[in-house]
Amino acid sequence: MGYIEDIRKVLGHQPLILPGSAVILENSAGQILLQQRREPMGKWGLPGGLMELGESTEETAKRELLEESGLILGKLTLLDVYSGKDYFFSAQNGDQWYIVTATYLCNDFSGEVRVNDGESLQFQWFDPDKLPGFFAGTHQTMINDYLRKKSHW
Repeated sequence: MGYIEDIRKVLGHQPLILPGSAVILENSAGQILLQQRREPMGKWGLPGGLMELGESTEETAKRELLEESGLILGKLTLLDVYSGKDYFFSAQNGDQWYIVTATYLCNDFSGEVRVNDGESLQFQWFDPDKLPGFFAGTHQTMINDYLRKKSHW
């Protein structure tokens, strides 16, 4: 995250627009993979993260999943792009940002799920209708959209 840290040195806590990717990873049983992150406060959500300089959103999704979970992703299908006032966040240190998230669906992956970085507490497969209670709200919107669209496929 050197790029964002460098920007923060210049701009301080002012709001930034940060692009990223998230992945709804679906296994053969129709379950989706969720990540319990250390921050914010152990919430569950979709795996993914912020774009690095020169990356596409697809490359971001694949890199983040590999870094965080050890999984190698194949074909990605764009589900939607999420942005706007509902995607504004503030950190305890005063940093503010708006996230623009390209969310992908993927059921083409290889490897074994494992905690592969310092950001994650655990990964677990969940039935989409039995998600954990302590959940990132914006990711709930993405999953709801996925379920709605899936019912029409």
